[in-house]
Amino acid sequence: MKHLQELPVWRELWKHFDATKSLHMRDLFEQDPERAQRYWLEVGGLILDYSKNRITDETLVLLMQLARESGVPERIKQMFRGEKINATENRAVLHVALRNRTNAPILVDGEDVMPQVNRVLSRMGEFAHEVRSGEWLGYTNQVITDVVNIGIGGSDLGPLMMCTALKPYGHPRLKMHFVSNVDGSQLRDVLEKVHPETTLFIIASKTFTTQETLTNALTAREWFLKYADEESAVAKHFVAVSTNKKAVADFGIDTANMFEFWDWVGGRYSLWSAIGLPIMLYLGEENFIEMLNGAHLMDQHFFNAPLEQNMPVLLALIGIWYINYYGGGSHIIAPYDQHLHRLPKFIQQLDMESNGKQVTLDGQAVAHETAPIIWGETGINGQHAFFQLLHQGTHITPIDLIASLQKRSNLPGHHEILLANVFAQAEAFMRGKTPDEVRVELKEQGMDEARIEELVPHKTFSGNRPSNLILMNKINPRNMGSLIALYEHKTFVQGIIWGINSFDQWGVELGKQLAKTILSELTGETAVQPHDSSTERLIRLYRNANCDKPGTC
Repeated sequence: MKHLQELPVWRELWKHFDATKSLHMRDLFEQDPERAQRYWLEVGGLILDYSKNRITDETLVLLMQLARESGVPERIKQMFRGEKINATENRAVLHVALRNRTNAPILVDGEDVMPQVNRVLSRMGEFAHEVRSGEWLGYTNQVITDVVNIGIGGSDLGPLMMCTALKPYGHPRLKMHFVSNVDGSQLRDVLEKVHPETTLFIIASKTFTTQETLTNALTAREWFLKYADEESAVAKHFVAVSTNKKAVADFGIDTANMFEFWDWVGGRYSLWSAIGLPIMLYLGEENFIEMLNGAHLMDQHFFNAPLEQNMPVLLALIGIWYINYYGGGSHIIAPYDQHLHRLPKFIQQLDMESNGKQVTLDGQAVAHETAPIIWGETGINGQHAFFQLLHQGTHITPIDLIASLQKRSNLPGHHEILLANVFAQAEAFMRGKTPDEVRVELKEQGMDEARIEELVPHKTFSGNRPSNLILMNKINPRNMGSLIALYEHKTFVQGIIWGINSFDQWGVELGKQLAKTILSELTGETAVQPHDSSTERLIRLYRNANCDKPGTC
């Protein structure tokens, strides 16, 4: 394979960067009255304004050439064809099949996966109807009022984010709870809020062996059986999202209530699958299907649109421009909606677990930066926290500002203030404030010349800070589906250009393996094994603090 730095356009982009890095967006807008109109794209209910970036028409031409030389068009086709593009695990990558609303055949090893997808989706719908309608009853014949999802990583972040984002669409009787941390305080806090006779637990683990998830699940089961004396009652209050029938049955769950998914579904891409069962329970089957419809709309746009008008491709390439040329090592997600406050954390896992890689597909060390650090917070709160760094700090930190045109609250004046801040921040990042503008402002306040000159450097903003503005016409299941699919495909395109595998996560495993060894040492099951001196000292410190006699537990 050709590596990124070997592509002819890579060098052309460096020349272009040297020639344009001093251009200011304020001047670009003044020179080009049509800039905002040309750097604007609408897909379904999503609008992307990418005009406030340090790019020119030539920048975009070269970035599109980079995408073509990197093989982006062909790799997109390979994914949709079900080819095994996850090379290190020899797997297809087919989250797009989970929302394939046209039901066109998608083949893996010569077999159409759509009948399996539709079967599980149909069973999820039946179960959701039973719970939501009150047909599904607990062991004391009461309806379900609380749903506790026990998972971790993609089995937690996706459902949690979507249920939070779409709370106005949720069932009024159901309260949703999510447990991921093996720190017992999280599970304890949830169990203190719920009642065993009206609570449904969803155990989400593909293998049903994930240590954190299984530990929490077994603790929840033990808590439940303190109230329900018969173990048979477990089947009325626990269901599983898994592929391990034996382990599920041994737990006491009826395998008829085990919802499966497949190895071509990665955890961070899995909210469209049975992992999304909490979403369907909360929102209902129709709204879940609408979420799939929105994602499918973005899938079709991604597959069919020319690169120059392709929303995920544009976002990916603009991100490459900052990461690999400007040295922008982080990227901010700032939603201006309180119900979207979980979105930054979700995209953090999606991007950083996918593209946090240091070797290319052929096993060579990368010679360039890959995934940025993704972070963020709701925009209004961020303005009073980290936005200071964005405006006057020394870093180049691109930001995605995300908002809804439709009001989500009937409180007068609130949404207007919210959107005024979104638009103002984007303008402030771009324009900044010149020394002369500061002087005029301070002079109008009646300040003397000497004091004005003292303050000018402190109140000057360089501007030229990049931002993307993503507007939804409203926050609903369809548009949320489109938004998440947009970020999935953006992440994939960047991985293609960097020549890495966006669909494995071997780095997650090392800590897990070491933790198993250390756990047996902490509990006294085995003697302390040779480690580095720091780790050995920490283990002995724990044992001395928690064992009745030194050296034994």
